[in-house]
Amino acid sequence: MTIVEDDLTGTRVGALLRSHLEQMHLNAPKNSVFAFDIDRLRAPDVSFWTAWDDDALLGCGALKHLDAEHGEIKSMRTAPTHLRKGVASALLDHIVRVARARGYRRVSLETGSGPAFDAALSLYRLRGFVDGVAFGDYDRGAFNQFLHLEL
Repeated sequence: MTIVEDDLTGTRVGALLRSHLEQMHLNAPKNSVFAFDIDRLRAPDVSFWTAWDDDALLGCGALKHLDAEHGEIKSMRTAPTHLRKGVASALLDHIVRVARARGYRRVSLETGSGPAFDAALSLYRLRGFVDGVAFGDYDRGAFNQFLHLEL
């Protein structure tokens, strides 16, 4: 598996991100979806990576700069044909390494509740993320969860 910084111009990457947004809207209340679209992922405050096995797209993930000590994990998604192969773990490890190299003291994420989010929540918690308060511009709702990892 190779993880590369991605410019978000590939058609397969676009299709994976569209699928990600569709799944978020299917599994979350209307006002509780905070996933970025492809244009927002291209913003200068976001770094985006894809994981590949030769020419097969395995998954993606992003890191949004919040401030000098804090980053937010965004757009973690594994391609459906590559679930349970360690793709999300590898991407998460990569993002955390980048966050440490940037001098961040914390990385955080917002996610949902319910069965569609259980696998992701399990991964984050296994990696040391703990439940916590809302951050940035988020408000705590009944559906949203906030996890943090001190670096």
